[in-house]
Amino acid sequence: MRTAPCTIIAILSAFVIAAPVSAQDAQGCTDHPLFTRMQGYTILRCSTKAFDAVEFRQAKGARLDVEGRVTEVLYQLGDGAVEASRLQIHRNFEAAVKKIGGTTLFNDDEGNLYLKVARDGSEYWTMVDAYISTQYRLVIVEKQLMAQQVTANAEAFRNDIRATGHAAVYGIHFDTARADIKPESTPALAEVAKMLAADAALKVYVVGHTDNAGTFDANMKLSQARAQSVVQALSTQHGIDAARLKAVGVGPVAPVQSNDSEAGRAKNRRVELVRQ
Repeated sequence: MRTAPCTIIAILSAFVIAAPVSAQDAQGCTDHPLFTRMQGYTILRCSTKAFDAVEFRQAKGARLDVEGRVTEVLYQLGDGAVEASRLQIHRNFEAAVKKIGGTTLFNDDEGNLYLKVARDGSEYWTMVDAYISTQYRLVIVEKQLMAQQVTANAEAFRNDIRATGHAAVYGIHFDTARADIKPESTPALAEVAKMLAADAALKVYVVGHTDNAGTFDANMKLSQARAQSVVQALSTQHGIDAARLKAVGVGPVAPVQSNDSEAGRAKNRRVELVRQ
């Protein structure tokens, strides 16, 4: 099914005051993890489809069907709240997406704004329609990129640590701006555990790295939390003694490639094992 552009409006979290979850929100509805709401608005209804197609417009209005997980959230202005203008809404989205490395694709004459950002192995396509600002709907398509295969195994990790003192692990993935480990990370974690189980004397720092999108302090905290999540997964799910592991977050301070491209940022978002 295709969702054509319609009455859609939204405010991106990085540049607006986050409003608390309202008791008036529709049951079971919450804000999308990447976005917050405009102050004074409540959620009228929401929906999520595991897989669907939404029509987007790119430069010069070229149309493209984007497939993936589709989330829609419809917001409504509360009684006595101050209404935001269409321009205010669009400018907030454009500035916030730019701050996290995204781009503005197109802004048509009907109040529709189209945005795109690549984060943590996924592309997030966002459609914002500010035609009616007292009620706005946000449509987000999470287009999964090609799933990265585990590019190294326990033996490769062991050889890297012996040769250089550290090994990069690229098969561990996280939700955007969170420390939750995605289920597809299981094969990589199993290989790390296999390597550690084969050498009971080996102790490692589990080091979390991020790209440079977002603020420095936020990335430092995020990388530490992600490293701790890996330590917890290895100890609780794979039986590795937690005393052999120490989580360290270094944020964006040790890139292996330039952050000027998504390919470079993807390389910089990684977990490393460093011999203690």
